[in-house]
Amino acid sequence: MIHYIVQTIVFQLLFLIVYDLFLKKETFFTTNRVYLLVTPLLSFLLPLIEIAAIRESIPSQYVIQLPAVMIGESSPALGLEATSAVESIFSLPNLWIVGGCLSLLFFGYKLSRIFTMKRKGSLSKFEKFNIIRLPGTTVAFTFFRNIFLGADLSEAQQKNILLHEKVHVVEYHTADLLFFEVLRILFWFNPMVYVYQKRMTVLQEYIADRHVAANQSRKEYYQDLLSQIFGTSNISFVNSFFNHSLIKNRIIMLQKSNSKRVLKLKYLLVIPMVLGMLFYTSCSDGTDANALKNEANLESSTDTEVMNKINELSEAIMKKGNLTDDEMRALKFLATEAQPGDKIYESVTDFLNDSISFSEEREPLTDIPYAVIGKAPVFPECDGMTNEAGKKCTSKMISDFVAGSFNTKLANTTNLEGRQRISVQFKIDKTGQVTNVKARAAHPVLEEEAIRLVQKLPKMIPGEHKGKAVSVIYSLPIVFVVE
Repeated sequence: MIHYIVQTIVFQLLFLIVYDLFLKKETFFTTNRVYLLVTPLLSFLLPLIEIAAIRESIPSQYVIQLPAVMIGESSPALGLEATSAVESIFSLPNLWIVGGCLSLLFFGYKLSRIFTMKRKGSLSKFEKFNIIRLPGTTVAFTFFRNIFLGADLSEAQQKNILLHEKVHVVEYHTADLLFFEVLRILFWFNPMVYVYQKRMTVLQEYIADRHVAANQSRKEYYQDLLSQIFGTSNISFVNSFFNHSLIKNRIIMLQKSNSKRVLKLKYLLVIPMVLGMLFYTSCSDGTDANALKNEANLESSTDTEVMNKINELSEAIMKKGNLTDDEMRALKFLATEAQPGDKIYESVTDFLNDSISFSEEREPLTDIPYAVIGKAPVFPECDGMTNEAGKKCTSKMISDFVAGSFNTKLANTTNLEGRQRISVQFKIDKTGQVTNVKARAAHPVLEEEAIRLVQKLPKMIPGEHKGKAVSVIYSLPIVFVVE
């Protein structure tokens, strides 16, 4: 989830950079409007798109989840300790929900301000629009078909403002801003959404200015913009006529002649950018980015019921060693990607008793579970054993090595207390070398110690799948218990 959010923010940042550098100063206002509406949606969708042809050209890597290593506790348990109440409260999903609720409340407050002003103002009709005149103020803004005007504005000022705000109404500009308000509620933590909304607000002022200036003297319109200082309504989804920080840019854009049509070729820059993003997402799902996503998923869901069952199953497989044909079939069933319309079995027994066999065309998931890889990497001391025995031996050798070599004196040199969790990721490549070691823990000292230990692992006998050498990513949880 974290990896997806980071990708989304980075993609939106790249789209905004292209807009600011190449498109913002052009007079293709309608096309720019479409760009600002479509590119944030593309940023949400692109990380979810995976092109099989690209991914298949990248060597497969497989993920193995090792049992947790307990250090400093005599109990042989796997170390799947219950998450404390504090950790549960401050989990990422809970923080996202709380932030979204606060953003929704703030949005409701801004809506209430508009309806309060509408209730206090005097209503009149202008063509098909509602004119709400507000006493004792010079504000001017639009919300859907409602044009709010300060009663203190002169007749000449109201004339130009009405022409300007009418464009906002006809072009449905309020809908654009509300679209970004929804994004702000759902993705309140994403700074790019706020930047997008500001860019759209500026663009809408350019569009309205251009329409009004086309129907009257530009000189007269400049004078109206500069003649007085007007109040503004600080609401992010209304079209405010006078915004002091925008007046200079609005006048500059009014003076700018129409951009040459050939400059529309700049929009073609989006094509290689989108292709590059697709290449990245397709490759990252099958390579190291997958490890990072697995790490995030491990941290957020280790204590869920499903993960507990998976760890219990892994432990049972380790203890038994060889699996029967029926057990192997059931395990392959669990490892097979579900398709729409597939039959749902009440239990594994029902599946084994079913006469329907697997379709030979169905392919297993890329991240194949521990027991399904053709030949897993093994310690040199475990070479020559059967596949299942080699896996069990290698798992034990890694656990014993880490537990026996971990520097427990770190507890005396730091202020560590209680159970300290360390999530380690490393790769055994096609040559058997241990590479790409990463660790995450609450204290940098623990991360350094975990990386140091894993980097000292000996060269392994590389893994194979379907007769080809493959890279294998390992996920190793370590629990260091400080009394």
